[in-house]
Amino acid sequence: MTSEPEGTHPDAESADPGVSAETPGDAGADEAVEVPTGEEEVVEEAASVDDAPAEPTAEQQLAERTADLQRLQAEYVNYRKRVERDRAQARQQGEAAVLRSLLTVLDDIGRAEQHGELTGGFKAVADALTQALKAHKLEAFGAEGDAFDPRLHEALFAAGESAEVSVTSVGPVVRTGYKVGDEVLRHAQVGVVEPAEGDAAPAPDEASAEDE
Repeated sequence: MTSEPEGTHPDAESADPGVSAETPGDAGADEAVEVPTGEEEVVEEAASVDDAPAEPTAEQQLAERTADLQRLQAEYVNYRKRVERDRAQARQQGEAAVLRSLLTVLDDIGRAEQHGELTGGFKAVADALTQALKAHKLEAFGAEGDAFDPRLHEALFAAGESAEVSVTSVGPVVRTGYKVGDEVLRHAQVGVVEPAEGDAAPAPDEASAEDE
């Protein structure tokens, strides 16, 4: 039996089992191409900057603040006007309530004057009261012979016909009316007089035709 020379091995390829043979093609197939992460972050940041809204300029901010101040000023002016209007209305309503409470006193003074009882100190007080009420623009209406106005007068009865009137007029006055400006505090209670038949004033068209 022949012995192999020392230093030789039967399988030369298995002498180093930890080394494997690789071909150049296999090494290239296992490698993958990757984009550096730094470039991806740069692209994302650029996209986010493009999508973000642009900050307003100093002129735009000034115009916006000016519009806000103008709107606030307009609201304040409207508020002051509304408050002043409400105050004036409340003051007028208060004055009207006080004047209404004094109308019965004026009625008594008027009856005393009709009966000749308004003399001496009583007359002086009545005159002072009348002047004070005139200062508050209290005005009496409803005299006999005035044209009848349903906005001012309350017709209580028909007082017949008269040739002295050409339109429906106020007859006997039962109670005097009072007003402040255009506000009627109390309607005048009156009788109504109608113009006599055949004595009514002709219409403007008829009068012009007669003149021709």
